[in-house]
Amino acid sequence: MNISKTASSTARLSLAAALVLPAAPAIAAPAADSDIRISEIAYTLETDFIEIAADPGTDLSGWTFGSVTRGGSVYAQDNTITAPEDTTVGDSGAVAIDVPITNSVKAGSAADGEYGSSAFVIDDDGELVDFQQIGGVVDGKGVTGTKNTFTPAPVIGQEAEPTGATAAGGQSIQLTGDAWKSAPPTPNALPDGDGGDGDDGDPDPEGVTPIADIQGTGDASPIQGKTVTTRGVVTAAYPEGGLNGYYIQTPGTGGAGADDETPAASDGIFVYSPDTVTDISIDDHVEVTGTVSEHYGQTQISVSASGLETVDEPAEAVKPVEGAFPAGDEKRESLEGMLVQPSESLTVADNYNTNTYGEVVLATGDGTLPQPTDVHRPGTPEAKALEAENLDREVVLDDGATVNFLKADKDVPLPYLSQADPVRVGAQATFTSPVVLGFDHEKWRFQPSTRLTGDNAEAVQPTTFTDTRTDAPEAVGGQVSLASFNVLNYFTTTGDQLSGCQYYDDRDGNHITVRGGCDARGAANAESLKRQETKIVTAINKLDTSVVSLMEIENSAAFGKDRDDALATLVKRLNEAAGTQKWDFVESPSAVPSDEDVIRTALIYQPAEVAPQNESTILDDQDAFSNAREPLSQAFAPRDGSGEIEKDKTFVTISNHFKSKGSGSGPGNEDSGDGQGASNADRVKQAEALVGFADDQQEATNTDLVYLLGDFNSYTQEDPMQVFYEAGYKDIAAEKTDESTYVYGSRTGSLDHVLALDASDAGEGAGTAPSAFDSVTKADVWNINSVESIGLEYSRFNYNIADLFAPDQFRASDHDPVVVGLFDSSDEGGDDDGSDEADAGDNADGAGDDANADGSSDHSGGKNAGKNGNHWGSRDGDHPGGKNAGKNGRHNGW
Repeated sequence: MNISKTASSTARLSLAAALVLPAAPAIAAPAADSDIRISEIAYTLETDFIEIAADPGTDLSGWTFGSVTRGGSVYAQDNTITAPEDTTVGDSGAVAIDVPITNSVKAGSAADGEYGSSAFVIDDDGELVDFQQIGGVVDGKGVTGTKNTFTPAPVIGQEAEPTGATAAGGQSIQLTGDAWKSAPPTPNALPDGDGGDGDDGDPDPEGVTPIADIQGTGDASPIQGKTVTTRGVVTAAYPEGGLNGYYIQTPGTGGAGADDETPAASDGIFVYSPDTVTDISIDDHVEVTGTVSEHYGQTQISVSASGLETVDEPAEAVKPVEGAFPAGDEKRESLEGMLVQPSESLTVADNYNTNTYGEVVLATGDGTLPQPTDVHRPGTPEAKALEAENLDREVVLDDGATVNFLKADKDVPLPYLSQADPVRVGAQATFTSPVVLGFDHEKWRFQPSTRLTGDNAEAVQPTTFTDTRTDAPEAVGGQVSLASFNVLNYFTTTGDQLSGCQYYDDRDGNHITVRGGCDARGAANAESLKRQETKIVTAINKLDTSVVSLMEIENSAAFGKDRDDALATLVKRLNEAAGTQKWDFVESPSAVPSDEDVIRTALIYQPAEVAPQNESTILDDQDAFSNAREPLSQAFAPRDGSGEIEKDKTFVTISNHFKSKGSGSGPGNEDSGDGQGASNADRVKQAEALVGFADDQQEATNTDLVYLLGDFNSYTQEDPMQVFYEAGYKDIAAEKTDESTYVYGSRTGSLDHVLALDASDAGEGAGTAPSAFDSVTKADVWNINSVESIGLEYSRFNYNIADLFAPDQFRASDHDPVVVGLFDSSDEGGDDDGSDEADAGDNADGAGDDANADGSSDHSGGKNAGKNGNHWGSRDGDHPGGKNAGKNGRHNGW
């Protein structure tokens, strides 16, 4: 995908350097309707410029060059440049002006008028000379200039002309003849030096160019823009679904590498040909004539209706290249467009887009793709190296289509997903039939032989997936147990009870969830709420812990009700399903903050196992928690086998939900790009306030058994977590499991934590009683939510004809619960699962610890050693038709 860039992050060339051109006498600037027009647009990570073609000597002094972003407005003042005096066009007939361009483009029919980064040129008389949109659809509707502080008046209300072209990595788009194409940047020079495309347009009918020569040995074809004739065997065809073409491969190629006569160049290529794709079949031997180009980084030949011929002579069959899928772009380039069948299993790294675009992200090597800041300190060389490795390991299992199932083809069953065969992050994918290796929007892609849907899966689906589901969490032992659980905006005040609500609808137009316009955030109506409740209730009853910390539950006071109304309803539903009064809730304290969010934290518990001690307490710190949910504290004492309360084991639980990463304002809250997202400074402040609050609760309860639970919106090695480590807390799941609670952007990590105070070596008297951490028997992360497809959520009910909803625990939320056992009577303070050995050498306070270069981390002992021990050694944009648009519009808990 093309990654958005802001002006502050765009590499700039020197304007003066760009304008050192051969001297020529100035002539009057031509009128806006002259032949002067934009000829090249570069928007790479290394260089951004707008080039115009004009007669040598044309005076451009005072002309304005600029770009608008996706909404049609100029993003910042830096996105326009005024050419200085004596700026003239040299003998090349072109001049390039450095202008930062936001790289946010869209292609395909869905781009019509929707958005697109665009380049404009205004002459010194204030006339708009040219306005070209990157991407879009040729002859379609372009983005319209929109008024804002920085948008020049001549652009406002004007419609850009879609080029239909986007640049491959490191390239620009260039006007070659009458068409825009992707090619290596040529600032201040027209293609071939004279504006030609290097080809007379008359292919030699006798000449057949081998596919390997068209592909070349680099990352782009060496003969882009040329018209060629080549031959091959059809290996895959996509007459439906938007790809509008087919792959061909040189007869007899593939198989063992020793038989490859062109080992550095691919013998397969994509033929883009809406006119002929319905006229061919897989295994046909064909001859095609068309123009070579790069489309989103993949070499292709564009073939018209007259450019296809069937070859009568028989062709030797092609064979899939088997073996381990190679690492590195160079080796993969040599297979682009060819049949492959990986021999080793790959790991599912993400299934978020499976519900939308039929994509499954896979990872080569061992395990999923770790969130770098879950393993290493943010911004360190180790974190950067891990992300580089992640990018190299990614490959997308696609469906042979560009369809957005949320917008179109809702009556076509989704590929890969079904109730019976879940595709879960962490599952192993085994290839049972060959696929074609394609490339699109900076991702390598495995394409099936034809479009895959739920209807033809038995014949077409090229993979099987292991089922890693478990019906309950692992047993964690102990006398009592704790867990955290995000209830995904559980609102008993449904949208239809309020005015002004806007909704997300199913494919029949029925309201499912609230999208805005009112204070409710959950189900649209009673029917939808019932589906949501069923999943949450099933999950929590199977969780079956003594105490559960809840996040994202309705604060009913916001709707004029008792603050605990929704909480009481959930407990009622839990008990109805359990068939007994199994659960109760911690009532709100008498003192609550005056200004609260519409969602809150809460605690529920099993009275047969624990007894609340004293009143609950909320941290009322408007400075630290003005943009987050205030922590809720409650002390509990366990009951023994006869039901007696053991007050000497009283422990404190504090439920938390810190500010999300998605937005932020104020110093230190901007997204600095180190992986911690926005509002990091606020989360640090919240962590510091929580530590003080926990100290107060510890003193008030006279116990060292303090546990902090919930969604901290911070990965394990990020700055807010360091505050806890320095205060003497340990992350139980990180120390005692190798599992994680969250998946975002194909990266796996933990935003949810249970932290235990480790005071056993904190001073005089240490060791006289087990610390909170020493009292932990075992821990588990029950992967029932984050690893499951969002398509299974109640919020996606009837979005597609495939019936994916089930009244079970899977995808009840988007965060996974952490489960912790406490108090092993047979081994006071001990740990019978052997994790003491894994903990050896860990610093208790975590002060100033950075991740180690070998992949270990002082505060992640068991977790990170297990996740990343094998990793060392070794972007979001659109598919045609806007394939990945909106991918990051995820649940607001991120």
